Amino acid sequence: MTANEKTLANFETRLRQMILRFQELKKENARLCVSLENSKKEIASLSEKLEQQQNDYNSLKMAKMIEITDGNLTNAKDRLSKLIRDVNKCIAILSDENQ
Repeated sequence: MTANEKTLANFETRLRQMILRFQELKKENARLCVSLENSKKEIASLSEKLEQQQNDYNSLKMAKMIEITDGNLTNAKDRLSKLIRDVNKCIAILSDENQ
């Protein structure tokens, strides 16, 4: 075997190794892309659940604040009036800032 034949055989061996490595990396990339998509879907799902839980919590908080029972109708009206005044103050402040 001449030097050129040895070099050519060595080159051919290295080329085959590179092709095999490329195919392995291509498969790994495809697997990682699927994993990434699954993770994105899971994150989106969990974000939706978190947002729904926050909305539910805020609704529950508001319901608790304006809860009306037989014994404290006046108290509930006073709390609701205070909330309305606070909201009106906030609106007035925001209106002043925008002008």
